[in-house]
Amino acid sequence: MFKKPSIIIPEPVQIICAKLNQHGYQSYVVGGAVRDALLRKPPTDWDVATDAHPENVQQLFSKTIPTGAKYGTVTVVIDDALIEVTTMRRDANYSDARRPDYVIYTDNINEDLARRDFTINAIAYNPSTQQFIDPFGGMKDLYRRILRTVGDPQARFREDALRMLRLIRFIAVLDFQPDRQTVAGIQPELITYVAEERIKDELSKLLVASSISKSLELMYTSGLMTQILPELARTAGVKQGAYHYWDVLGHSIMTAQAIQPQLHLRLAALLHDIGKPLTFSEDENGLHFYGHELIGAEIAQNILQRLTFSKQLQNQVSLLIKYHMYQVHPHSTDKAIRRLIHAVGKENIFDLIELRKADILGMRHNPRQVWEYYQNMISRIDALLKSADVFTLSDLALTGHDLIRELGLQPSPTIGTVLNYLLELVLDNPELNTKPQLLALAQEYISRSC
Repeated sequence: MFKKPSIIIPEPVQIICAKLNQHGYQSYVVGGAVRDALLRKPPTDWDVATDAHPENVQQLFSKTIPTGAKYGTVTVVIDDALIEVTTMRRDANYSDARRPDYVIYTDNINEDLARRDFTINAIAYNPSTQQFIDPFGGMKDLYRRILRTVGDPQARFREDALRMLRLIRFIAVLDFQPDRQTVAGIQPELITYVAEERIKDELSKLLVASSISKSLELMYTSGLMTQILPELARTAGVKQGAYHYWDVLGHSIMTAQAIQPQLHLRLAALLHDIGKPLTFSEDENGLHFYGHELIGAEIAQNILQRLTFSKQLQNQVSLLIKYHMYQVHPHSTDKAIRRLIHAVGKENIFDLIELRKADILGMRHNPRQVWEYYQNMISRIDALLKSADVFTLSDLALTGHDLIRELGLQPSPTIGTVLNYLLELVLDNPELNTKPQLLALAQEYISRSC
């Protein structure tokens, strides 16, 4: 796999490295770009390491941004490309488990690589000589698909506790196995030093990977889930009855794995049963979790708010969880399906069906039967959406202005009350959605209510 490896360097990176070399400085491509290129994946972020100090870099290039000059990083702008150029350094103590107290510059690339998190990220490439610098066996670990820290795992994680979550994320994104000693070095309590926003970013990258079940399992067994998502960790060991193969946590992980890798869907799947521990009951008829979807929606909203996710995503995930126990099936009446679409919105209905499909797959039901259910539901919903049926107030054949003009009503909350009453009627009987009929029904309602 790595016999005579080579890397195609983008032109802006070549320009930066060449100019640094012309002025007597060292330059290396480092980090994730080298790793991804060796894995034959398209690199995204290109980083350059050099012995030039930040002020030297700023003098050499006409357009720079001092993004992290305190820690040796300057962003160089070449055309539309933004390339981080960082002075090679040795980090000093990490008293807060987040960032070094100060940095010590070095002209030794091996010392710079020694401070990095995992061996697969501690490989440098010299564009001028086309040689790799790999003092910690990162290329071998890439070949073996192993995640291993540079040096002592506990020391690496104490330096920056987010590295523990990065380990979990790389397992999912790269589909690698973690080294046993690296896993043993996880100290979950340290993650409390990390800002919620940084945790959110790592968790988001993890959840949109293709294979996430192993990572989520390790997040739980390592204790990181208890620190980051204690509400989810508490679902471990909660039994669910004869129809379920896993406990609530296992089922939630399998549901998240089964759903499409979009962040809002993965979060909804992972958290959809988070209300079950608080609603558990048991009687002669079996186990029950009455109302867990309502409590779960509220808990999920609080979790996502704590982790600084956007309000839009909070509401979207909470809505899907709230309605994931819907009592509609492919043979339900048009009326029932219209009401479900109205409840969640046309923009969310297909996501809700996707969540139900993943939820059933997470119970280990027959995949063929699940797929038939899914396709039949999609067909029914698609047909109704393409019809002239009404699902929202904006679909009604009259507006509040019509009520004011035709019935002499004054602008007031009464207008909204009347429109919602008409919408309820039309949801059940779409044929009523004509302006004359709605005006007559509105007049009748107003007369009856006054």
